[in-house]
Parts: sequence; structure tokens; C-alpha cells
Amino acid sequence: MAFRYYTVKNAYKNRICGTVQNLYTGDVEVYAQGEEENLARFESFLHSGPPAGRVDHVIREEVHSNSFYTGFEII
Repeated sequence: MAFRYYTVKNAYKNRICGTVQNLYTGDVEVYAQGEEENLARFESFLHSGPPAGRVDHVIREEVHSNSFYTGFEII
């Protein structure tokens, strides 16, 4: 829960819209939309995670979609 909570907090700080969710594998999946500069700061957070969190690796994929998020939420 802590990683998802901090992800939402950081997303709002950087004006990012999207979602974050835990997968059955234990991984966390994030979809993010925003200005490139803001996305770069947000991705930097994802590489380090929250204070008590542990990030083993981050896989980034660009997904082209017609969907637009209006906020950032935990699924």
C-alpha cells in the first residue's frame, strides 16, 4: 500500500494523470500521462520509490492510446 500511496502523492505533485496497481506477481504497474518534463521527474521517483520502499527495476514502455486520464488513482 505504501508504494501506491506515495506514487499517487508524487503523481499529483508532478501533475501526472494515470493509475497504479499491484499485480498478482507482486509487481506494481503504473500508467502515466503528462508533460514530458513532469513525466521525467515522476519516472525518477519510480526508480527510487518511497523512503521505506524497494525498487528492483523499472520497465518503461510507451503505449499509444486514445484514452485520457483525468486524475491519478489506485486500482
